[in-house]
Amino acid sequence: MSTLVLALLTGIGLGALYFLISSGLSLIYGLMHVLNFAHGVFLSLSAFVGWEVARRMDATTWGGFASSVLVGALVGAVFAALTELALIRPLYERHIEQVLVTVGLSFAAVALFDGIWGTDPVYVSGPAWLRATTTVLGAKVPNVYWLLMVAAVVVLALLVLFLRRTRYGIIIRAGVENRAMVTALGIDVRRSFTLVFAIGGAAAGIGGVLAAQWAGYVSSGLGQTLLIFAFIVTIIGGLGSLPGAALASVLVAVLQQFANFFFAGTGDFIVVVLLAVVLLIRPSGLLGRTA
Repeated sequence: MSTLVLALLTGIGLGALYFLISSGLSLIYGLMHVLNFAHGVFLSLSAFVGWEVARRMDATTWGGFASSVLVGALVGAVFAALTELALIRPLYERHIEQVLVTVGLSFAAVALFDGIWGTDPVYVSGPAWLRATTTVLGAKVPNVYWLLMVAAVVVLALLVLFLRRTRYGIIIRAGVENRAMVTALGIDVRRSFTLVFAIGGAAAGIGGVLAAQWAGYVSSGLGQTLLIFAFIVTIIGGLGSLPGAALASVLVAVLQQFANFFFAGTGDFIVVVLLAVVLLIRPSGLLGRTA
């Protein structure tokens, strides 16, 4: 019984991490139709800078940890906004070029990170509570998973509130539906799209700092590794659907954990099988729009 509980709860926690990373991808594609293969770079850079801030403020304190999360979100937002302004804005509706330039940026950034922080993993520390466990029905669940769950719920709620309750959220959704009409009203849609990229980058930045705590280290390849699962989650949930990304994140991670617990590390294989089944049965994804 305790093994089942542990697999379930750690799966939900891992799903929360996948959502933090995939929410930005889903938001950017859903509103701007941009497949951003450099999204993992936002995550890695935020994790590195967040760790540098935390260790200078004493990473074992909650103040140092909270500062690293805030700085990680800010770094992710700024870098994503600059990426949109410099590389993506000239290439709207040119999808092949978008893919090529974001893939190129990801390779260049990984090489840059290796040059700055080295090729070996940088091991991180945090508040003692994150390394402790909480016992639930006999299962000792690492506390970092609870933090991931809370962070994912907060980010999802903030994204939904932003899109549905704020002026910029309404402008962004209207611009996606009819950009010409919104522009004719004197509204600069491009500025709103830069904001979308910044928000996606901020979510990735938070995910990057928390991913470093979950993994126990940060490396130049951490973001690219997690990006694979973020894309899988985004496709299964439905490109551009935040609720779909949330549902798929939990589904993928729970299946992955159960497979790893009970079938000797076959979690990644099960995830790929699930992706293939969804693409064959429902190509638009679980909650994606059908053509």
